[in-house]
Amino acid sequence: MSTIYRFADIRGQENKFVRECQSGSAQAWDELVRRHQRRIYNQCYRFTRRVCDAQDLTQDVLLRVYCTLGSFREEELSFVAWLNLVTRNLLIDHYRRTRRDRMMMSLDAVLPWNGRLVTMKENPAVRYEHAERRGIVGTALAKLPLELQETVFLYEIQGLSYGETAVRTGVPVGTVKSRLHRGRAALGHLLRRYREAA
Repeated sequence: MSTIYRFADIRGQENKFVRECQSGSAQAWDELVRRHQRRIYNQCYRFTRRVCDAQDLTQDVLLRVYCTLGSFREEELSFVAWLNLVTRNLLIDHYRRTRRDRMMMSLDAVLPWNGRLVTMKENPAVRYEHAERRGIVGTALAKLPLELQETVFLYEIQGLSYGETAVRTGVPVGTVKSRLHRGRAALGHLLRRYREAA
């Protein structure tokens, strides 16, 4: 059997299960979950890099798929393509909801720009200086436009690549580089003003 015919057969089986699910078949739903849960989990894990978050998001995706399955149209997309789209949209929604918390947690955990962990062995004066610098950077970062704030945070603080940052923000790599350039310039200007005022 040729690859084209095998693909058509698999797609036909998927569509059959989807139609049965849309008609209320619990068995068909169980089969779709069995076939695709691992794929969804892998996407969620690549996005979060945390097992517990990936597991929770996998369940969220499955719930959204179950609730929106009626909107799937087999003549427009394959089920796998539709499933990938649903997963991606939920991950982007999750990222946007939680980015402020992640930003502040990351600023609390690392010394900005050089990745050096602040340890409890350091004397109180050094710890105070680091905390003060984190606060200044956090305040300056919060003043940037949201899209610049997000890009600088992902690339500079979380250490993602251009490609990973593009996936998280849903824009092309060229746009990431442009935003990063503008964000660095704006952040540098704000930090200079803080130093001059000190």
